[in-house]
Amino acid sequence: MLKIGITGGIGTGKSVVCKLFQVLGTPVYDSDIRAKWVMINDIVLRDELRAAFGPDTFDTLGQLNRTYLAKVAFSDPQQVARLNALVHPRVGADFEQWTIERQAEGHRYILKEAALLYESGAYRQLDRIITVFAPLALRQTRIQRRDPHRTTDDIQNIIGKQMSEEEKIQRADYMVYNDNEHLLIPQALKLHAEFDALAQQSVSNG
Repeated sequence: MLKIGITGGIGTGKSVVCKLFQVLGTPVYDSDIRAKWVMINDIVLRDELRAAFGPDTFDTLGQLNRTYLAKVAFSDPQQVARLNALVHPRVGADFEQWTIERQAEGHRYILKEAALLYESGAYRQLDRIITVFAPLALRQTRIQRRDPHRTTDDIQNIIGKQMSEEEKIQRADYMVYNDNEHLLIPQALKLHAEFDALAQQSVSNG
């Protein structure tokens, strides 16, 4: 099975592009949603998180205490690295199992959506990478519309912590331009046809 990664900075519109592929019948692994699921449901990881960040990491109902975790982990780069070192490998294992299940269903290729595809090392599990691009001013407008509670400084801080768009573009195999100038549907249809052909070719050669 062909594994395609899709990434891009906050506000580029990765989720919109992924929805187009889902309409075309392509399964999409949302790394952010799955990471939250794994942190609650993976027994080994739960124990590791409690040991690393304290018993208050989970509330009395067993749900992840995001406010507490943000306070103790996200304010310290070393603690963020510690959290990522625990979570990313477990999410990687979850992705592998998810992929096996999708292959058993007969899908030729899947997408993995992740903002930190390179930073987390997840790109190593993938065959090709798509980068979704949008100009910075448009991204900021989208974020402010979607997250009105975020200040301009908040947005700039988030963008500043992510890999630069220039590097993402250099490392990408494919580009999708979500810049209000290029139509998204034709881009998605073209890539879908190419991935489908690549997947069939891989099966034939295998």
